[in-house]
Amino acid sequence: MPTECLFREDAYLTSTPATMVGISERGGLIVDRTCFYATSGGQPGDSGTLVTAAGEFPLATAVYNDPLKTEIAHVPAEGVALPQVGENVTLKIDWGPRYRRMRMHTALHLLSAVLPYPVTGGAVNEDDSRLDFDIPEAGLDKDEITEKLNAMIATDAEVRSRWITDAELEASPGLVKTMSVKPPIGTGRVRLIEIVGLDLQPCGGTHVRRTSEIGAVRVTTIEKKGKQNRRVRISFA
Repeated sequence: MPTECLFREDAYLTSTPATMVGISERGGLIVDRTCFYATSGGQPGDSGTLVTAAGEFPLATAVYNDPLKTEIAHVPAEGVALPQVGENVTLKIDWGPRYRRMRMHTALHLLSAVLPYPVTGGAVNEDDSRLDFDIPEAGLDKDEITEKLNAMIATDAEVRSRWITDAELEASPGLVKTMSVKPPIGTGRVRLIEIVGLDLQPCGGTHVRRTSEIGAVRVTTIEKKGKQNRRVRISFA
């Protein structure tokens, strides 16, 4: 049963009532709707709390339970008494880590605009994140990239999301920057993230509403990870 992914329409939603609809083969809790982001696209799943009639219990993370990424399972910490199917519960995310990842994820979109090369990999974390680029020549300058990134952030550009059909994405292959992770096709629609005037690409992650929320960042290292692969790491300044 597809989970209603509330985070895709409102990344600032920190809690929601929900109804238990099942338990996955690995013991994950499946509910009808959630504000928890599930691990994907280099961004970790949210941790948080499950509130039931029996009390409050920790949730370690959230993961997708099917190949098309339509059903989310919430992984309880060990020792949690599982609620019954049909039981009403409340989900609460750990907002601090989520918000830092939202800021980081948005900054990585801007990094891909500063360095307009194919992206071969990436990871979103709370304090240190990275993108890997297919760049034939070296000579990248940390300070120059940092300056361009912070100039984009300072524009206070609006971050918007909208949906297009699978067919529209296939007709515009230039929208896809990532070589290693392709947008999920098969549900009929794909989510686009637009940083107005700066970037447009498919993405299912969570982002801030305006670039000014990111705060200052800096490029910490540029690593050579192969003949043409360069890993660019950023952190909050």
